[in-house]
Amino acid sequence: MVALLCSTSLCGDITVGDAFLISNSKAKCCWRRDNLVTGELKFHALKIGSRKKHWRMKSMRCSLVSMKSSGFSGSMIRKSSKPDLSSSEVARVLMSFPDTDSSFSYFKSVAGNSNLVHTTETCNYMLEALRVDGKIEEMAYVFDLMQKRIIKRDTNTYLTIFKCLSVKGGLRQAPFALRKMREFGFVLNAYSYNGLIHLLLKSRFCTEAMEVYRRMILDGFRPSLQTYSSLMVGLGKRRDIESVMGLLKEMETLGLKPNVYTFTICIRVLGRAGKINEAYEILKRMDDEGCGPDVVTYTVLIDALCTARKLDCAKEVFAKMKTGRHKPDRVTYITLLDRFSDNRDLDSVNQFWSEMEKDGHVPDVVTFTILVDALCKAGNFGEAFAKLDVMRDQGILPNLHTYNTLICGLLRVHRLDDALEIFDNMESLGVKPTAYTYIVFIDYYGKSGDSVSALETFEKMKTKGIAPNIVACNASLYSLAKAGRDREAKQIFYGLKDIGLVPDSVTYNMMMKCYSKVGEIDEAIKLLSEMVENCCEPDVIVVNSLINTLYKADRVDEAWKMFMRMKEMKLKPTVVTYNTLLAGLGKNGKIQEAIELFEGMVQKGCPPNTITFNTLFDCLCKNDEVTLALKMLFKMMDMGCVPDVFTYNTIIFGLVKNGQVKEAMCFFHQMKKLVYPDFVTLCTLLPGVVKAGLIEDAYKIIANFLYSCADQPANLFWEDLMGSILAEAGIDNAVSFSERLVANGICRDGDSILVPIIRYSFKHNNASGARMLFEKFTKDLGVQPKLPTYNLLIGGLLEADMIEIAQDVFLQVKNTGCIPDVATYNFLLDAYGKSGKIDELFEIYKEMSAHECEPNTITHNIVISGLVKAGNVDDALDLYYDLMSDRDFSPTACTYGPLIDGLSKSGRLYEAKQLFEGMSDYGCRPNCAIYNILINGFGKAGEADAACALFKRMVKEGVRPDLKTYSVLVDCLCMVGRVDEGLHYFRELKESGLNPDVVCYNLIINGLGKFHRLEEALVLFNEMKKSRGITPDLYTYNSLILNLGIAGMVEEAGKIYNEIQRAGLEPNVFTFNALIRGYSLSGKPEHAYAVYQTMVTGGFSPNTGTYEQLPNRA
Repeated sequence: MVALLCSTSLCGDITVGDAFLISNSKAKCCWRRDNLVTGELKFHALKIGSRKKHWRMKSMRCSLVSMKSSGFSGSMIRKSSKPDLSSSEVARVLMSFPDTDSSFSYFKSVAGNSNLVHTTETCNYMLEALRVDGKIEEMAYVFDLMQKRIIKRDTNTYLTIFKCLSVKGGLRQAPFALRKMREFGFVLNAYSYNGLIHLLLKSRFCTEAMEVYRRMILDGFRPSLQTYSSLMVGLGKRRDIESVMGLLKEMETLGLKPNVYTFTICIRVLGRAGKINEAYEILKRMDDEGCGPDVVTYTVLIDALCTARKLDCAKEVFAKMKTGRHKPDRVTYITLLDRFSDNRDLDSVNQFWSEMEKDGHVPDVVTFTILVDALCKAGNFGEAFAKLDVMRDQGILPNLHTYNTLICGLLRVHRLDDALEIFDNMESLGVKPTAYTYIVFIDYYGKSGDSVSALETFEKMKTKGIAPNIVACNASLYSLAKAGRDREAKQIFYGLKDIGLVPDSVTYNMMMKCYSKVGEIDEAIKLLSEMVENCCEPDVIVVNSLINTLYKADRVDEAWKMFMRMKEMKLKPTVVTYNTLLAGLGKNGKIQEAIELFEGMVQKGCPPNTITFNTLFDCLCKNDEVTLALKMLFKMMDMGCVPDVFTYNTIIFGLVKNGQVKEAMCFFHQMKKLVYPDFVTLCTLLPGVVKAGLIEDAYKIIANFLYSCADQPANLFWEDLMGSILAEAGIDNAVSFSERLVANGICRDGDSILVPIIRYSFKHNNASGARMLFEKFTKDLGVQPKLPTYNLLIGGLLEADMIEIAQDVFLQVKNTGCIPDVATYNFLLDAYGKSGKIDELFEIYKEMSAHECEPNTITHNIVISGLVKAGNVDDALDLYYDLMSDRDFSPTACTYGPLIDGLSKSGRLYEAKQLFEGMSDYGCRPNCAIYNILINGFGKAGEADAACALFKRMVKEGVRPDLKTYSVLVDCLCMVGRVDEGLHYFRELKESGLNPDVVCYNLIINGLGKFHRLEEALVLFNEMKKSRGITPDLYTYNSLILNLGIAGMVEEAGKIYNEIQRAGLEPNVFTFNALIRGYSLSGKPEHAYAVYQTMVTGGFSPNTGTYEQLPNRA
């Protein structure tokens, strides 16, 4: 009896003795629940109330451990338990047992008591306790009880069972886990299947939810209407229309009648996919089946019509609602206002606003904000701001969304200052900016290419105490990825965990894009693996992009491995995936593999499209398989793919490439019956025709093409066409064709044909030929050149150092009535500056002003640069300060570069630094080239600390160092003996995605060699040859020979000398001097004199250094 009555878990803190005391004292407080019955004893029900503490006595707590051994049973609990014990009390008791067996006994006794109720909490606790003890059979009992009593099974229920059955991967492994569950006695009923599908959909595992649905059908269960609706919503979000409509048919097959909600989901899905006709069919079907549409259905249809830009149809549905029994509600009006605002139809927005007010729907902050958005999109910002006053007059305060809408509208038209003004005033207006407000600015800066401001805004948000969300981080990553600033991007990405954020698909995508941009493909692949491990569903677009990047990096095998991994990631290859792979195979000339992949597409349920065929044709034609391409063309049409102009252009290319010019012409004429040729067609066909000497045929093709055109082609058409013909057919045939076009007036503007001919001549170092052809076309064929053509000729002649002839052409320009422009003068000024003709430079500079040709910034920069090159740095500075006194002059990096360079080389580093620091005062941000000049200046002066400080500053300010930056820094550090630091920056150069060149390798190899670290130098020497594929030059070999010789390693120096000869390089006097010095220092005078003898007999003239290195003979 005592054991029965002393369970404190059931009775709280009141013991049997307490109960008697209360009963005997005839307490006035009565317990309103049923009397507590224990055996034959009956106690009055009690209510302890606020006096409980006065009655609390020392509890007679029995040992729970002894209950098991003292015959503790369910029947006893039923006798001693209070009726209608709450679920929380049951849970408390259950959790108080020290062992699983006692807990499970109590669990079963509660299950057998109709007055007590188990909950998800108690069941999940029991499942976890049993799992720890490995009691699978008992777990199956608990799960079965949950099903029979209809106790909700949540995610933890299933995860506990999965864990017990060693199923890893979380809830999304449900399809696989179901098979194991059945094996171990966990048999799901219809209610459980429906619940599991909802849990999967809630976690956005739509594919897995469909697999469970299929299993449910196979097990003979009928899903609920709600399950079908949820599946349709999930599939609809993924734009899987086929599966949605398939579910509609399946539910009807199983005898479930769709309701208005189900039909409305179908209309929404079809509408968003642009399948408006099918959506209308569903609407008609609703009427036919007596399931009439409601206001939600019509609103959804209006939304779909607006999305498909069928605005008139949306208005018709609205009109039908107005006259029918389903009147537009507030949501309908919000939908109409929002969608017509998106389509920038302000008149309709105002019309719907009036109708809304007539129907008694009072405008609120939501509708006003939509109206403000519509006004912003229409460019009526004055009226948009005026609406804010109207809102306040009506007692409606603009909210955060209203101000964000205004900011977005202003940023869309690049009114950044106005947007910032609103942003700065928001808090004074009682609205505090949120993360989204900052994100809008970060996104704007990122898309404008201003990654510095984007990062500053991101940091400002954090200083304001606003925790960045994942969207803000993604926006910042976008700007950094676009700018290739991988360091800052890594800081944000790897700092996500510190602020409690988890990367999503967009985050990983941005980082992979950033890594790809700087050439760190391996890092991008690692991120993909991490993405999958973190159960972040990868996007097929991301994987396609990585496959494409790997192909571009010539890592073909890895691209294919990535393709094979798609199955593991539960990603179905799209037509884009196959097209990428086909393009890669074509690039590598793997025709057979391309054909096999193409044929496998259909078998795997991915039919090829026109782009697929075009990609395959491109592969075949570029690899001399045009005959096979023609056969595939017929297959293409048989499969219902329509050839486009690109198809025909590709095959024409293949025929021309194969030398089948006449066949290409025939194919071209057949093409015209089906597809109209474009400019690319002519650029593909005509070069081959002209090259074959068929000038007349080429003339007829172009004449017919122009005859069919309504308008005369632009000048660019002729320039590009002639550029293609020149590249393929050469100058002679191209000139013959051009003469025919000009002589017969086909090309009315002969100047546009002359330009590519002159450009081609200069490109092939034939400046004299360019001048002769210019004379021929202008004098013999009557072409009247325009100023840009003269400028092209003058610029090319000056580049070829034919200054006098260029001056003659310049005089010709003035004599023909053409007025030279600033570009003409700049060409001459630049030539005079580079050749040191300062007098002529200033003469032309003055002439510009006399001819009212206003010099531009480029002009002034050329003059400043010319003065610096001539050693007149002070004159250049005087000109700079004169220009700065004129407020119209805006200096650029090209203004400061020569000045800073000139001052640095003159040893005036303090002045150079001052000029550098003053750049920002004139709105000119130092670029990489400026930093390189200054770092080089300090480096050459032996001030390595200053050079390193400048490097760190440029990185901090978002200026990405280039190869020259690292080379200069490595050089200056090695020069002052700080080789370890030089080596550090050399490694950083490689890690940053830049490729060191032979100069950079030479600097670090020489630096290591000078300080006797020859093993490291030789490792880098082998790395540059074998790993990097860089051919060492004579400086590389000379440096190694010299430093090896000084270190006494003359045998190795001799091997390097032999390698020079094998490489086909000719040694010079410095090579021999280095060898002589090495042998002299090593005490091998005979070898030194033997090298000297080889040098003299080889025709090399010894210099002073040679004689200084030769040892004295006794």
